[in-house]
Amino acid sequence: MSLTAIILLIVLGLIFILLELLIVPGSTVVGVIGALLMIAGIWFVFSKHGTAAGIYVLSGSIGITLLIVYIGLKTNTWKKFSLETKLHGKVNTFEHAELNVGDSGKTISRLAPSGKALINGNYVEVHTQGEFIDPNTDIIITKRTESKLIVTTKTI
Repeated sequence: MSLTAIILLIVLGLIFILLELLIVPGSTVVGVIGALLMIAGIWFVFSKHGTAAGIYVLSGSIGITLLIVYIGLKTNTWKKFSLETKLHGKVNTFEHAELNVGDSGKTISRLAPSGKALINGNYVEVHTQGEFIDPNTDIIITKRTESKLIVTTKTI
């Protein structure tokens, strides 16, 4: 195998490893392919050009790989490819101050044990104490916490 083909294998392996680290992290397939390409290139150097050349190429490949990975991570190159959107919503907060214990409404979806209901003109998510309530059933709020409305069927 020619020296050009060996260098091409090592460079392609390095590119695949960088793709794994910076572009598609977590897939491992790209990184494994890159590592196999580099190993194949280094193995061909050992087998075709001798031990001394193999050791030089091996140490050079390790050094260049570490240097490029360090530079890629240190200069925040990966930030150019990452999402910068921030979520400003809050979890477990309840926005309907006008809904209180004793208010009644109708279920929109099946409560199993949570679902949607229409109470005082507001579509809200409600929870039961474990029972299942069918859609279009009259309900009443029995308990209100900061993040949940607990309901039960309204007895007439």
